[in-house]
Amino acid sequence: WTPKRSSSLPLVVSLFWKGTRTMQACSFRATALSTLAPTRPVARAFTPVVAKAADTRKASTQARHKRLRKKLNGTAERPRLAVFKSNEHIYAQVIDDIAGHTLVAASSVMKDLKGTLESGANVVAAEAVGKKLAELCLAKNIDKVCFDRGGFQYHGRIQAVAEGARAGGLNF
Repeated sequence: WTPKRSSSLPLVVSLFWKGTRTMQACSFRATALSTLAPTRPVARAFTPVVAKAADTRKASTQARHKRLRKKLNGTAERPRLAVFKSNEHIYAQVIDDIAGHTLVAASSVMKDLKGTLESGANVVAAEAVGKKLAELCLAKNIDKVCFDRGGFQYHGRIQAVAEGARAGGLNF
């Protein structure tokens, strides 16, 4: 068998084996050399490794949060205390998921806390946010919450918010 040539370009014949080890069938494929990979390399967009790592980290945090949210639901009797941390601040809010309303919110951006804190992104600030949130919750007669760490590890600032809220009088 010889492949038909449509032009005078050289052909590349590929040999493929199909089947099991004992019974195999052979097939050929003829491809013109011009349709294969270009002779010059194609310029590819450069993606820094650091950016890829950051995207992966953010995506895994979001995936963890999705898995966590399947198990956690805030009600009017026991709302959800959701925590989010950024590089500069920390945010916490108490949410009634059935009604879809935020009942109480506190963050290191609040005027009450911003003046007293040296930085909004450390454990001291996180604990202050937790205490402030507990104070606001108790003023609205909310004393029981379920803690939503937002896909973040229960460590450092996230743990400090929880401990501050507990110290302020909230029950988890």
